[in-house]
Amino acid sequence: MSFVFDSYVGIDYSGAETAESSLKNLRVYEATTSRGASEVQPPTGPKKYWTRSGIARWLTQKLNKEETTLVGVDHGFSFPLQYFEKYDLRHDWDTFLDDFQKHWPTDKAETYVCFVQEGVCGNAAARCGSPRWRRITEVRARAKSVFHFHVPGSVAHSTHAGIPWLRYVRERTRERVHFWPFDGWSIPEGKSVVAEVYPALWNHSFAKQERTSDQHDAYAVAEYFRQSGRDGGLVRLFEPRLEPEERRHAQIEGWILGVL
Repeated sequence: MSFVFDSYVGIDYSGAETAESSLKNLRVYEATTSRGASEVQPPTGPKKYWTRSGIARWLTQKLNKEETTLVGVDHGFSFPLQYFEKYDLRHDWDTFLDDFQKHWPTDKAETYVCFVQEGVCGNAAARCGSPRWRRITEVRARAKSVFHFHVPGSVAHSTHAGIPWLRYVRERTRERVHFWPFDGWSIPEGKSVVAEVYPALWNHSFAKQERTSDQHDAYAVAEYFRQSGRDGGLVRLFEPRLEPEERRHAQIEGWILGVL
């Protein structure tokens, strides 16, 4: 594959409030091969900022177009292998997505992550993890566990709020989109790609200017993708150095694009 896409999207995610809440920290930037990254505003309406449900609908529509898009979302896409072993889950991402949404229905109306944690809805007690568990990619990136709540820099809330929306997008774009690396490490020609990212890998490479931290993180992902596509650097991002056993584990746990 050429590893050049028609457009590049960076999403700085937020697990705050509910799926229909207008969130200032939820930001989307898009770049093309010929145009630098700029902010994508939510649809015109009563809500000033994006909602998680709104982003999922926008992504579904965009990814079903003929053009190819590389999307980077900054929350975990799966869980450490210990989670699969504890709950005797098949080593299959679609099975994981269905099982997680059943227990953590954070895509439902008026549902906060903390509501599920506290047993108001869902069944978190039957599907919880330990902050001591970390995926191989988190260890290598020195990132926090997807189960490490209530600490600075944590993606636990975002992950638990966002995974059901990955399932939503996947169900509606299945033939057109490659969710990396769950659908394989190699990218088929002509397919769009959705991957997990960690903006801290790249946000210091660009001047912040007048952007907020959330805006800058989304900008950095989209712009780094664009520049890497232009100079051939995307190829390297999709080829992390992994031993065969690590690669097998990472295809279950997921991998942060750009962690080599």
